[in-house]
Amino acid sequence: MQIRPVDALDIVIVTILIYQVLLLVRGTRAVQLASGLVVLFLVYTASRVLKLNTLQWVLSYLTLAIPLALLVIFQPELRRMLEQLGRGGTFVQGVGGGLGREETIRLVNDVARACRILSGRRTGALIVLERRTGLNDVVESGIKVDALVSVQLLITIFFPNTPLHDGAVVLRGNRLMAASCLLPLSENPHLSRTLGTRHRAAVGISEATDAIAVVVSEESGGISLARDGRLTRGLSEEELKVALLELLAQGGGRMPVLWPWRRTQPTA
Repeated sequence: MQIRPVDALDIVIVTILIYQVLLLVRGTRAVQLASGLVVLFLVYTASRVLKLNTLQWVLSYLTLAIPLALLVIFQPELRRMLEQLGRGGTFVQGVGGGLGREETIRLVNDVARACRILSGRRTGALIVLERRTGLNDVVESGIKVDALVSVQLLITIFFPNTPLHDGAVVLRGNRLMAASCLLPLSENPHLSRTLGTRHRAAVGISEATDAIAVVVSEESGGISLARDGRLTRGLSEEELKVALLELLAQGGGRMPVLWPWRRTQPTA
């Protein structure tokens, strides 16, 4: 079969569209959801090959709801894509890369020092550090800043009664991407009822993504760290540095158990 020039053009256009869609979801939590759909498809294929009739019957009914589910799940990404097409702009860029050792140490020192100063002033703060899972949807809920992280910048943003002090800041590498961002609140019933909105938001983003959230309590001045849905409270500046370095060094790993006397929630 002979390939016409128009066929080659057709293939190029489809390839570009697929590539742009991949870029669109790369920096968001939609990547995890898409992975789940792939697993579901593989299970369905295996059920057909192995003739698992009951499982195949159940999954066949689930496939009827998948198109509607996709519209709901990817609604933020679809809206962003259409808005950018309307503006004639480019699609979402990829998530920023990792930092070197010296840059990571400098970032951790700045965050820990800022938290210590804010703690001494009883100034509430919520700092989210992006890791492998992109937080573009969270960034877009706030006010774009895109500035180099520094102690002075963090303290200024969370200064009481300033326009950006309410909400979270999102750090991507050594850049502060946005301030006054909205985070999902945790609905974990095991969390203490004494925790305020900042702490529940910190736990919520750590449940939904692999991000790390640092909280400074406005009431007590205590410093807490949320990771994987667990909240470690009452950290000092040095303890916060050690925890952040451990978690950011390889972009993963388990939460360091360095202070067994610290209160960690949820307990169940």
